[in-house]
Amino acid sequence: MAMRATKIQSAKADAILELKNKIGASKDFIFAEYRGLTVEQISALRKQLRAKNAEFHVVKNNFARIAFDELGYPKEIAPVLVGPVGVAFATADPNEVAKILVDFAKEAPALKVKAGIVDKGFMGEADVAAFSKLPGRNQLISMFMSALNSPVQKLAYTLVALKEKREKEGGAAPAAEAPAAEAAPAAEAPAQA
Repeated sequence: MAMRATKIQSAKADAILELKNKIGASKDFIFAEYRGLTVEQISALRKQLRAKNAEFHVVKNNFARIAFDELGYPKEIAPVLVGPVGVAFATADPNEVAKILVDFAKEAPALKVKAGIVDKGFMGEADVAAFSKLPGRNQLISMFMSALNSPVQKLAYTLVALKEKREKEGGAAPAAEAPAAEAAPAAEAPAQA
C-alpha cells in the first residue's frame, strides 16, 4: 500500500500555487480528455478558445485535485481528474466555451468533454452538453433589449399613425388641440371674479 507524503516538495508546492492562481483568475472550468488529439488539433482548439477569452491547459491530476480542493470547489471533480485531462479556463462566457468544446468533440471524437464547474457548481458530461446549447450572455442581453424595445417601438408607430390619420381627416393634431383647450378656461376665470 502506498503511503501519502506528508510534506510536499517545494517544486510541487510552487506548481500547485501557480495552478491555484490560474484557477483564481478564472470563473468557470470545463474538463476534457484529450487523448488521441494531434498537436494541430489541440492548437486549433486553443485558438478557438482564445477568441472567447478562455485557455486550454493540460494539468497534472494530483495538483489539480489539491488546488480545486483547497479553493473550496465541489468534491465531485476528483473522479473527473483521471487520465489525460485538459482544463478550459473560462473568464467570461462559460457556455460559449462549452459550445466550442462540444462542437470540437463532434469534429474530433478523440476529445471527450467530461465535466464542468460553472459558478462553483458541478456539471456532468450531459449537463455540459445541454449547457452548451443555451444562448450566450451577449445573446441573452440582445434578446432582452429587443423585448424591452418592442412595446415602445409599437407605441411610437401607433402614435405616428394616429397623427397622420387625423391630419388626413382635416383635423388638427392632438398636440395642437391641447393648448387651445387649456387657454379657454384660463380666459374665463378672471371674468367671473
